[in-house]
Amino acid sequence: MIVKLLVVSFLVGLVMNAFGWTPMDVFYHIQGFYIDLWNLGFNAVYRFLGYILLGAAIVVPVFILLRLANYRK
Repeated sequence: MIVKLLVVSFLVGLVMNAFGWTPMDVFYHIQGFYIDLWNLGFNAVYRFLGYILLGAAIVVPVFILLRLANYRK
């Protein structure tokens, strides 16, 4: 079991050295991935709310005008 761990550690170290990566590079890339994922989620919410506000700019005044027009009848 320890031999397998040493072999895998050696192979991973060899690949990381070939690409010029350090453990901190890997950590920063993983951290950046989760930050981008977090921001992407909130950007989707902001876009969704933007669509609602854009539609409400037309729908709410028309709704009020129709209610006022029907109120007089």
